Amino acid sequence: MKNITPEDFRVKGKVDLSKIPTRLATDTDKEEETLALDKVQMKLSKKQDAMYAHNRHAFLICLQGMDTSGKDSLIREVFKEFNPRGVVIHSFKTPNSTELEHDYLWRHYLALPEKGKFAVFNRTHYENVLVTRVHPEYILFENLPGIEKVEDITPQFWANRMEQINNFEKHIAQNGTTILKFYFHMSKEEQRLRLLKRLENPEDNWKFSTGDLKERERWDDYMAYYEEAINNTNTDYAPWYVVPADDKGVARFIVAQTIWEKLESLTDITEPELDPKVKANIDVYREQLKG
Repeated sequence: MKNITPEDFRVKGKVDLSKIPTRLATDTDKEEETLALDKVQMKLSKKQDAMYAHNRHAFLICLQGMDTSGKDSLIREVFKEFNPRGVVIHSFKTPNSTELEHDYLWRHYLALPEKGKFAVFNRTHYENVLVTRVHPEYILFENLPGIEKVEDITPQFWANRMEQINNFEKHIAQNGTTILKFYFHMSKEEQRLRLLKRLENPEDNWKFSTGDLKERERWDDYMAYYEEAINNTNTDYAPWYVVPADDKGVARFIVAQTIWEKLESLTDITEPELDPKVKANIDVYREQLKG
């Protein structure tokens, strides 16, 4: 789509979410949005195959946003042309008993992409400084030394966590993983309409959860903590992009185009060539197969 440049959505300096629009004004219709996304999908698919064969780089795509912000449908649409062997989707829910026996980043380390592959985190390690800040009582399940009650969780605790997340991302970036983090910036009114649609459309009833309404009541808290997390973890090696999410088609294109431009910038990615001895004998092998 014309006039949509990923760099425009990359966070530079301190961000104030209240001043960033949740809908982008464009002069394109739905059909044009779909065609634009299709073109990027095909380019991504071809480059992904080359990256898989090259087997040196990995991509970690982090998707964060409030309920109904469009993360699931974006994954379905943006990555549908990818070779399945080269992309793995992880949706991090409430930690289970095994995960709680380890530090909070342990399960995220386990889900990191192999060389040559994409990993998509649908809800990410940032839940540990977002939902747990809104509900600090969840921290008590981690059984941490010195944390016996909610009152023991100080502002320094959260500052330490964000520093730990920066170190986690720096470590994996320095070892060949490209990190792109997307916050889906949706308005509270748009969420209301999407939740209402789930109730009014019988086919979407299953998507509705009363928990969504409870979290909605804490909207302002979430916005404050998202803003703080983004401002404290936006780095050159793991940049944040604030994506206007009221229009799903536009959001999908922005994410896809951002991934494509970053992938295209890795100029060392080439498909491996055949061993010279094998290449020299291609005609011989061809004749053998004809027999």
